[in-house]
Parts: sequence; C-alpha cells; structure tokens
Amino acid sequence: MNYDEVMNIEKVNFGDMPPQPFLLGLLSAFDNRYQAAADAYFKEITWKQFFAIICINLCKEPPTLNELSDIMGSSHQNVKQILLKLEKKGFVMAAPDDKDKRKQRIFVTEKCRTFLEQNDNNGQQSQYVIGRIFDGIDEKSLQTTIRTIMKMERNLSEL
Repeated sequence: MNYDEVMNIEKVNFGDMPPQPFLLGLLSAFDNRYQAAADAYFKEITWKQFFAIICINLCKEPPTLNELSDIMGSSHQNVKQILLKLEKKGFVMAAPDDKDKRKQRIFVTEKCRTFLEQNDNNGQQSQYVIGRIFDGIDEKSLQTTIRTIMKMERNLSEL
C-alpha cells in the first residue's frame, strides 16, 4: 500500500513502512485529532472528562477509582486528576462504599445529568457525531477493526 497516496500528505515520506507501525501512528494521530475536536465541542468539560463520565455511567454500580482506571485504560494518577477537576465543577462526587469504607465509589451528580441532557440531548448529539465519523463504513469492516484492536489490546497487556 502506498501510504503517501492514501494519506495525501506531501510533507511526509512513509517509504516502505510496514502496516503495523503505520496503523499505530494512524491511531495515535486520530486520537489527537478526535480529542481536539471533542474538546471544542463541550465548553465546560474536556473530552477526557466526558469520557470518564461515559465510563462511570456504563458501570453497573458506581466504580472505584481503580475500576474506573481499568475501564478507561489510563493510570490511577491520570484518572484521579480528571475526577478532581470534575468534582470541582460539581459533576461527580466520591462516597465511601457501603460494604468497605476504605473504598471510595464515584457517582455522577444531578448537575452532571442535567449538563448531559442540555448539552448532549441524552446522547443524541453524540450519536450524530459518531454516525458522521463512521459514515460509509460497513458493519463487516467495523467488526474486523474491533476484533483487531481488541487483539492488539490483549497483546499489549502481555508486554
């Protein structure tokens, strides 16, 4: 594959780069561009803060910091910093676990739920943006991409 033609970037020479490092670079560059676009979308919070809220809401019960760090694929310290900023803004709160008082569980607040309703129309705006990003990509390609990245994730965890 001629990456120079695919990427249409005249200032870069990919040469005979194998597809594996090209894909890793492409994923990193996409992540950076997506984060910049998503940061501009919500005025009050960043993409990483929004992602933390999404992950909290995906949990069957309010997560601990360690559980949320695992879900987000980020370090305990990074997630702690994100949560401290969200807590300062009144979007999340931590409370002791009912069964083990040493653990702190993370909850989204009513202010956070109201923010999501007003700014994301209960997920409809996010679904629109996601739909635009995946426009023209068929289900089979998506499934292959998901399987590939999940396998890469498993391999990464074994390093």
